[in-house]
Amino acid sequence: MLPLLPRLRDILQLRFTAVFASLPPAALADISPANPLKRLGRVLGYAGLRLLGNMFRPIKNPENLHGAVWLYVVSANNYDALEFIKKARPDAVLLAGQAKNIGRYNAVVNRLSLRRKLLYYWQFPYALLGLLRTEGGRAWRFFDFIFYAIGYYEVYRRALRHYRPRAVVFSNDHNDDTRSLLLACRAEGVPTAYVQHASVSVHFPPLGFDLSLLEGQDALDKYRQCGPVHGRVELVGMPKADAYLSRRNTAPAVRRVGLACNIHDPMPALTEALAFLVRELPELTFTLRPHPSDGRDFEPLRQLLPSLQWSSARQENVFDFLLNQDALVAADTSTHLEAVLLNVVSLYFRFGTNPLTEDYYGYVANGLVQRAPTTADLAVLLRQYAAHKPADFYLRAAYYNATLGTAYEGQSQARALGILEQWLADGHRP
Repeated sequence: MLPLLPRLRDILQLRFTAVFASLPPAALADISPANPLKRLGRVLGYAGLRLLGNMFRPIKNPENLHGAVWLYVVSANNYDALEFIKKARPDAVLLAGQAKNIGRYNAVVNRLSLRRKLLYYWQFPYALLGLLRTEGGRAWRFFDFIFYAIGYYEVYRRALRHYRPRAVVFSNDHNDDTRSLLLACRAEGVPTAYVQHASVSVHFPPLGFDLSLLEGQDALDKYRQCGPVHGRVELVGMPKADAYLSRRNTAPAVRRVGLACNIHDPMPALTEALAFLVRELPELTFTLRPHPSDGRDFEPLRQLLPSLQWSSARQENVFDFLLNQDALVAADTSTHLEAVLLNVVSLYFRFGTNPLTEDYYGYVANGLVQRAPTTADLAVLLRQYAAHKPADFYLRAAYYNATLGTAYEGQSQARALGILEQWLADGHRP
């Protein structure tokens, strides 16, 4: 069993990196306010609404968690990435922490009780002082994350002993609750598997699952830069894309352009770029798709650009959105890869200026997308593709998707399920 401080450093690894600390102020403020008093207010709100609230909120799971294969999710994207396992295996259950927001799937996931988390908050002063010594100012800047992380490990170890799942399958490897459950599984001897749900970064924690089903060579190469790779690794392609690959975009020219944004894209720069594109390229139809976690007020932008179309990430699957586009413009998002897989031309344009997130996923460096340094350059590229769009643009994604162009293309789910079935049948950790 890891002592408290090494355990918390593992759980909060990504939060203490330079790249996280340098995120745009607006992006950080949404999850961790810069003002210490506001952070304290968030912590008190969490304690009152989430921790105390959990005490009075009974859990009645629709499925039996005992001896099941747990599919642990922390977002709607995770749910989408693991749902194919649930459909194929009667012994699989989708579940999340007690009050975790899973978006449109909130009502259908099973829940793990977090009521006992309150019993471990006596650790917080010791944890904060210890992490101040090892992490310096970042521990103080993100003391709210330290507070949130307290107790997950102990509560999840108790849940594992009670339910004894056959295995736990993850689709996230860096959130505090998923890191906690992974460490708890190691301590309790529960096998773990991982299904990649989005592109990864060299800033992620080392790959630490017993079985990892990665999409392609890019992910494996990046995880090798993160640290030692634990367990067995298989490259299976992108399971969630299987149903869409046969519907690739065959339009010979770009007419519809989607723009994906998230909280890391400053609103002034986003507004300026959209206004420029709409003005300079009136023959094209532009659709903006904010990330589902982006809670900013977009009404002024709607008023400013009435011709701009909109896509709700809370209601429309990303692939369904992309099927209605001929090109995509975005900064740092894995939507680039999903677009290219569907033969949608994807262009990298940065709305922000943070140098530590420059080409965060390496898409430009690896030739998946073209970079437009300015809005004028972006307009030039869109005009070129409005004249002609290549029919084989999707082949750029081969480094990211191991099945692309092979006999297994479109069969990633079957490959992943076969490997998972054999791994479970072996009855031991690789």
